[in-house]
Amino acid sequence: MTVRERPLRVCLDARLQSGVAGGVEQFIIGLADGLCRLPDGDEEYVFLTYAGADEWLRPYLRESHRLVAVPPKLDTASSSPSQRLLKLLSRARNGACRLSRLTERWSVQVPRSDGTVESLNADIMHFTMQGAFLTNVPSIYHPWDLQHRHLPQLFSRRDWIYREVTYPAFCRQARLVAVASAWTKRDLMRHYQLRDEKVQVVPVGPVLAAYPTPTPDDLEAARRKFSLPPAFAFYPAQTWPHKNHLALLESLALLRDRHGLHVPLVSSGHRNQFFARIEARARELGLQAQVQFPGFVSPLELACLYRLCRCVVFPSRFEGWGLPVAEAFGAGAPVACSNAASLPEVAGDAALLFAPDDPQQIAAALARLWSDEPLRRALSERGRARAAQWSNERTARVFRAHYRRIAGRPLSEEERTLLATSDGASDDEI
Repeated sequence: MTVRERPLRVCLDARLQSGVAGGVEQFIIGLADGLCRLPDGDEEYVFLTYAGADEWLRPYLRESHRLVAVPPKLDTASSSPSQRLLKLLSRARNGACRLSRLTERWSVQVPRSDGTVESLNADIMHFTMQGAFLTNVPSIYHPWDLQHRHLPQLFSRRDWIYREVTYPAFCRQARLVAVASAWTKRDLMRHYQLRDEKVQVVPVGPVLAAYPTPTPDDLEAARRKFSLPPAFAFYPAQTWPHKNHLALLESLALLRDRHGLHVPLVSSGHRNQFFARIEARARELGLQAQVQFPGFVSPLELACLYRLCRCVVFPSRFEGWGLPVAEAFGAGAPVACSNAASLPEVAGDAALLFAPDDPQQIAAALARLWSDEPLRRALSERGRARAAQWSNERTARVFRAHYRRIAGRPLSEEERTLLATSDGASDDEI
C-alpha cells in the first residue's frame, strides 16, 4: 500500500499536565471532539501524551483516535543560535546591553525530534501549543500569541530570548502557522515577517459544547461545593500576571468603597506561583470574604459556573484569542472584557469593553453589567448569536482540510471552498 492509499495519519501534540496549560488544554479537547463529529473520512489521529497523564483527554476520543505515551523529553537540542542573533534579540527587548551577560549565563537551543514522531509514520505533525521541536514531518504550528513582545516585563530575559529563538524557527519549519484571530495574524506577520498565505486564521469553538450539560442537580451540587452566593461575577483564568487579577481586585474595592456595591467574585483556574501576590493583595484590600479562588475545576463544574454566574468579567491584558469570552457567549453569560489585543475582535458588539490597566473603567463596566438586567439580557442574546458562528466541528473541518492539503491528498469542492473562505473569518464573519 502506498502512502497515498493508506489512511492519512495525523500526530497531534497533547503533551501537557491537566490544569496547568490553560486554554491549550481546552483547544485540544475541542479539536478532538470536533474531529469525532466529522461523519466522513478515514484519517487516523495519534495524540502524543505523557505517560499516566491522559485522563483529561480520553473521554473525547473515538475509534479513529489513538493515544501514544511518550517520555517528558521528546526532543534533543540542536545548535545554539549565533552570538550575533542573541545580541540582536537582547537589544530588541531592553535596548543595547552587553552580550557577555547573556552568553555567560544561558545557552539557548532549539529542540529537535528524537525520532519518536518519525517512527510513527505520521504524515502531519500538528503542534497544538507554542512549545514544539524540529522534525522532517510536515507540520502545523500554533504560536498562540507574542505576549513577550508586548509585555516583556513579565518575562525573564532567558524566557524572552528562548521564545524569540524558538518561535521563528518553528514558524519557518511549519507548512502552516495557525492562529485564532486576525489580530494575532497581523502581529505575527509584522514581527516575524511571515507571508500572508502561510498564516491562516482558524477561530476556536467554545469547548463547552464538548463538556457534559449540567442538570439541575449538578448546578445545586456546584453551589454547595463552592459555597456560591446567590449572584456572583465569574473570572476563569490561571493566575498568570497578565490575566490581571490585581486590577480586578482594585476595581472591586473601588465599587465597595465609593459606591457601596459589593460584587462577589469567583475566579477558577490553576493557582500558579503568582497567586501568592493576588492572595496578599486581596487581604490588603479587605476582600477575603468577597472573592474566592477554587483552583482548577472539572469540565462539568466549569459549565456549572458559567451558567450560575450573573456575569463574566475578563480583564486580561493580552490574549491571542480569549476562549473564556467565547465560552461565556455559548453559555449565555453576559460579558465585560478588556479591549486588549484580539479581545475586541472576539467580543464584537456582544460585550462591554474597558481598558485593562484602568481599575476605574473595569469598575464602571462591572457595575453597569451587575446592576442592569435589560443590558444583561441583550448582551446574552448577542453573545449566543456570536457563539453560533463558531463550533468544534467547524474548527476540525478546517484543520482536516489543511491536513489533507499539506499531505497532498485530494480535496473536495467543499474543502477547497472552506479553505478559501476560512482565513480572515475573524474579520468578516465574527
